[in-house]
Amino acid sequence: MHKILPLSEPMLARDRQRWRLAFGGMVVAMVIFGANFVVSRHAILNGLSPHDLLALRFGTAGLILLPTFLSGGLSTCGGVGWGRGATLAIMSGLPMSYLLLTGLTYAPAAHGATIGPGLVTVIGIVGGVILFATALTRQLVLGIGAVLFGLACLAIAGSTHTNPTILLGDLCFLGVGLIWGCYPLLIQLWRVDALKATAIVSVLSMVYLPFYALFYFRGFDVAPWWVIVLHGINQGVLNVILGLWIWSWAARVLGPAVVGRFPPMIPVIGTLLGIPVLGEIPGGLQIAGIGLIIGGLFVASWRRSAPAALEPHQAEIPDDADGEPQRQR
Repeated sequence: MHKILPLSEPMLARDRQRWRLAFGGMVVAMVIFGANFVVSRHAILNGLSPHDLLALRFGTAGLILLPTFLSGGLSTCGGVGWGRGATLAIMSGLPMSYLLLTGLTYAPAAHGATIGPGLVTVIGIVGGVILFATALTRQLVLGIGAVLFGLACLAIAGSTHTNPTILLGDLCFLGVGLIWGCYPLLIQLWRVDALKATAIVSVLSMVYLPFYALFYFRGFDVAPWWVIVLHGINQGVLNVILGLWIWSWAARVLGPAVVGRFPPMIPVIGTLLGIPVLGEIPGGLQIAGIGLIIGGLFVASWRRSAPAALEPHQAEIPDDADGEPQRQR
């Protein structure tokens, strides 16, 4: 036993450092995603269209990550197979991004930052129960119920608003949550490398660029060049390469029990940032709905931490090298 302990301590220290890095990375990713609702909404309100932002998003990310995609093999779609690659691209690529940016055309940024992430967390919790044998507790049920009730409040507020297009935007955000929520589950289930998954999503979504060039391109004078460059960096580098890469990697390190704690940060950041940047002050029913969703997310996603003796080597990793399911928290 004395010969094993010196070897296990460095492993535990390395795992603990890796866990902390993933935890900090998820915080950064949530800030990026939360701010993106406000930044994208600001861009749309000031001349850029959802089509422009889609082209900037995947044109930038796709070109940067094209070598990574090709290194995995074109015939095997970066090494994961075309079926799985197309599924990942649908859930976190062009279709999801189109719904998100279209929704921001019609509805406030706070709605997008609340509805989509709310459903992502609910789907993550349900998926964790089904795929990873996570225990379904009263806390989870109460949290999910609060989220659904909050979504209903936003739906009522949108349907009774003087601007009927808000409900259309909320429906787009509903679609975002439904398809985006399955992405981290599949990353864990299929054990896809984070950077590889990001490259696949970005490159496959470049299929949109020819359609943009033929039907939606309005020239480069629709906005100052520096605005186009900044939104290209925000959409392609921050939200796709950095944000999606961090989320994909951290989801494998932290596991569904811990990853579910982070999406509540997105509506908080998006709602608070939208007030000074966009002047979007929610109404009474909207505040109630947003508050219910945020509170429900925290209740549903928060789990009691594992004992210190188990962290992080045993409690953090969704599946070990032999395919054993993660220990329950």
